[in-house]
Amino acid sequence: MMDLKTIPLATRMRPERIEEVLGQDHILGPSRPLRRSLETGNLFSIIFWGPPGSGKTTIARLIAQYSNYPFQSFSAVLSGVKELREIIDSAKKTFRYELKPTILFVDEIHRFNKAQQDAFLPHVENGLIILIGATTQNPSFEIIPPLLSRTRVMTLKPLGFKDMSIILNRAVKDKKRGLGDLNITIEENALKYIISVSHGDVRCALNNLESAIYFIKPDTNHKRVLTTATVARALNKKSLAYDKNGEEHYNLISALHKSMRGSDPQASIYWLYRMLEAGEDPFFIGRRLIRFASEDVGLADPYALEIALTSYQAWERVGPPEAKLSLAQAVVYLATAPKSNTLYSAEKSVIKEIEESGPQPVPLHIRNAPTKLMKKMGYSQGYLYPHDYPESQIKQEYLPEKIRKKIFYHPGDRGFEKEIKKRMEERINLSVPKQ
Repeated sequence: MMDLKTIPLATRMRPERIEEVLGQDHILGPSRPLRRSLETGNLFSIIFWGPPGSGKTTIARLIAQYSNYPFQSFSAVLSGVKELREIIDSAKKTFRYELKPTILFVDEIHRFNKAQQDAFLPHVENGLIILIGATTQNPSFEIIPPLLSRTRVMTLKPLGFKDMSIILNRAVKDKKRGLGDLNITIEENALKYIISVSHGDVRCALNNLESAIYFIKPDTNHKRVLTTATVARALNKKSLAYDKNGEEHYNLISALHKSMRGSDPQASIYWLYRMLEAGEDPFFIGRRLIRFASEDVGLADPYALEIALTSYQAWERVGPPEAKLSLAQAVVYLATAPKSNTLYSAEKSVIKEIEESGPQPVPLHIRNAPTKLMKKMGYSQGYLYPHDYPESQIKQEYLPEKIRKKIFYHPGDRGFEKEIKKRMEERINLSVPKQ
């Protein structure tokens, strides 16, 4: 009989119940389609799309366990059409004698070419197999349309800090499947460090934890104390001093922001990777880039906001390590873009005005008048419809009377704002129509 301790920790700690799966409530939470299908027994073919270590294989095995259907698993890297034929033959016999479909789990299904993927189609179509594919690549590009139309794509997310922390602590305390009999004390910063270098990959985090634990020699009391320094040595990584909630967190994001504002791409990319390598949340960085695109670049380069948003979406859809370069691309673009803080100044100016002058009434002529009473009261009276005039422009007032002369936004002379300034000046020079 195999000694359980010889099995890798990540395999031993694989969830045995749906309730143990963390970070994927959007597909496994109460009333979600997959959870409902397990509870009712109405299973369907699925393509799980998500980063490594997010639970694709685990959920596939739990589906088989809950359904009590035969389960076959093979990897697209190691197996081919011959192995598939053997599995299909076995599934036919099972269906003939037990009237049960076979759950076929295909890891890295994107590695099958078009012809190989075609081989699944008739068996998914006739219900002989329930296909569960796992891929780290976008199914829209890697899975043939006929197969996509016969399956549901479910996206898995990289696990966040809270869920990773629960899983690692569970492994440290579990005496049956985990490391609970080794008398381990793990410092909070050491736990944070393991999580930060694992980038949302649970398998990687558990492997890192196991490597660090067995790297440490027990003391005279047979106790193992895991510190950040010992973890760094065990994993052969340099530990960067960093606290996501402390001063260094704010120092580094300030350094990145000011380097981009100062149009220095070298310093900007350095501070970006200082944070990423230390385990900073990439979504925090992404949010700051989006803010920077509007606050410090603004309309001097309207495309900057799109670049920042795209880098954020890349991290959502692809994750590490590929999406790191997307953040770097955005940082370099923002650093080298023309700068303007006129939108930021306009924001402060208009908020101050609202605080000082209060809720000014909307001018009657730009109010809608859906009823006779409103029309009688003067709503919409005198409104000039711009599209009835040359170039769809006509001079009329839109601000409340008390603040009619206020100017909040002053366009600059850099980048696209030169064009905006020109357009605004043209509007100022419009003639007032005769009443």
